[in-house]
Amino acid sequence: MSGYVGIIVSDPSLQNQFTQVELRSLKSHFMSMRRESGKLTLRDLASRMSRLKVVGENLTEEERASFIQDLYQNLDDEVDFEFFLKVYLKLHAHANARTGTVAKNSSAFLKAATTTLLHTISEPEKASYVAHINNYLGKDDFLKKYLPVDSSTNDLFEIAKDGVLLCKLINVAVPGTIDERAINTKRVLNPWERNENHTLCLNSAKAIGCTVVNIGTQDFIEGRRHLMLGLISQIIKIQLLADLSLKKTPQLVELVDDSKDVEELMSLPPEKILLRWMNFQLKKAGYRKIVTNFSSDVKDAEAYAHLLNVLAPEYSNPSTLAMKDHFGRAKLVLEHADRMGCKRYLTAKDIVEGSPNLNLAFVAHIFQHRNGLSTQTKQISFLETLPDDTQISREERAFRFWMNSLGNSTYIDNVFEDLRNGWVLLETLEKVSPGIVNWKIANKPPIKLPFRKVENCNQVVKIGKQLKFSLVNIAGNDIVQGNKKLILAYLWQLMRCNILQLLKNLRFHSHGKEITDADILKWANTKVRGAGRQSHMESFKDRSLSDGIFFLELLSSVQPRAVNWSLVTKGVTDEEKKMNATYIISIARKLGCSIFLLPEDITEVNQKMILTLTASIMYWFLKQPVEEKSNGTSDSETISNSTVDDSASESSLEENGNLFAGTGLIEKKRREKSYVCNS
Repeated sequence: MSGYVGIIVSDPSLQNQFTQVELRSLKSHFMSMRRESGKLTLRDLASRMSRLKVVGENLTEEERASFIQDLYQNLDDEVDFEFFLKVYLKLHAHANARTGTVAKNSSAFLKAATTTLLHTISEPEKASYVAHINNYLGKDDFLKKYLPVDSSTNDLFEIAKDGVLLCKLINVAVPGTIDERAINTKRVLNPWERNENHTLCLNSAKAIGCTVVNIGTQDFIEGRRHLMLGLISQIIKIQLLADLSLKKTPQLVELVDDSKDVEELMSLPPEKILLRWMNFQLKKAGYRKIVTNFSSDVKDAEAYAHLLNVLAPEYSNPSTLAMKDHFGRAKLVLEHADRMGCKRYLTAKDIVEGSPNLNLAFVAHIFQHRNGLSTQTKQISFLETLPDDTQISREERAFRFWMNSLGNSTYIDNVFEDLRNGWVLLETLEKVSPGIVNWKIANKPPIKLPFRKVENCNQVVKIGKQLKFSLVNIAGNDIVQGNKKLILAYLWQLMRCNILQLLKNLRFHSHGKEITDADILKWANTKVRGAGRQSHMESFKDRSLSDGIFFLELLSSVQPRAVNWSLVTKGVTDEEKKMNATYIISIARKLGCSIFLLPEDITEVNQKMILTLTASIMYWFLKQPVEEKSNGTSDSETISNSTVDDSASESSLEENGNLFAGTGLIEKKRREKSYVCNS
């Protein structure tokens, strides 16, 4: 079906909680409130929301004002429509909690407001994740005094409030993501130190592929259990699925017959590879059904019985398949898994109830423990003939995680496959430049006809040219065909356009000055020189940057307490350079920079990622209130013909955890008009 009608909310968690009728009504109220004085701040909401049903009827103006003041620090922050919706949901939930009632005809979004009062958590999932954390972090030098956690209590959420446990869990999932020297690990942390840990955690979670669009540092402070458990679930899932790639487990080529199938396998998300592996093993056992999910298809435990019999026949029990009772069979399956040495992750009850998350965890752990694949297959040698696409792989990863951080409707597992219908690219363009997409001619998935995909991608290319991207010899069909180099070239220009426009909107909007790469370079050198340091960056491909010293001095110049110089190496050997690079990335994320580069991008001086890092630090610094800035260097000296105009600091992506979004210090604003970027 073509076309997209109605009010578009970029945050999917908000879009899903409102009907179009409700959105139109609330939008009308919002526009009316803003027209009264030209702008709308948090301080204005208490009085102006009196006309809204439930919120206005069940709460007095004083109660609304008190509630808002408890939630937000700066009441002078300007409110955009999406921010207004979030405040409204919280007030609505508060009003219902006060009255203890929810009207029978209330819309679904009213019942799903973002509050722990109206959210439940899965106790079986909590118990499983607690066992996982106890197992993997129980011997950690800092956490061992708090572990093991009792899964029957809510101690997990109390321990996780300071951010340390979640940071360390991220490192278990993807080792080396966070430099643990950057984690604040005192026994008693002050609010600032806790906030730094939360910010480091959230930015690092985004950098390994977690979706954290609707989670902020305040949620940790308030102990919002459903959000914290959701994040823990994502981190553990990433850990358990880490081996499901040809790079980590080349034996997976046994699942395919030829090189074309290998390429298809390489493009599949980990869950799909896990299902394919499971069906491959079940076929060996003579099991005729095809398992398509980790819920209804495994409820009877029959597939599990066949799978374990193939992988570990020495522990098989004839009674398992003979058992007619599903619950009884599930118990025997778990006993088989115990004898294999596999961790359970679930109970027999979870199997027969079809818990998708816990069944996925169970099967993924079986794969990690015993995958049953040959180590001497002929196909493995084929992998050696594939081109070494290390650089392409790193860039694909960075762009993928960046796009996923924006909260698009579809989670991207592979940019070369998942962008081919053009829809997610159109969504991303809409977030970068609101209003630029013509949704009337866009084709929404599922798209069966190939020419409809081409239509979407043609619009993607057309908009790119409108934004002044360099798109010589690129057509919509190149995206549909999955042309890797052309897709990466487009995504880089899209990310760079976002970077430059964010900076332009932040402080130089009144004069319409375009921000260039040269401006970013000059700003960085000026900040370092102004702090009395000697380092200098000639360009974003300056080979001297590989030791990391310049960026450590830059971070220190924008926040003197950020860098612990006793932990910094001289950056002479490759190992020292990597240690500095890892520290730089963690410190930047700890400040509030949402970045997606790897330590290798610094040590090898990847020009594109060096630019994003520098611009991210610049953006974070310029977002800070003037009195909090660490030295007296005038920004007008760095970029000429500019005036301070923080009121114009509105961005289409700030609400969604974009490349630069800090996650706890400032309530974000959102730009509501389109713009053009010079490439």
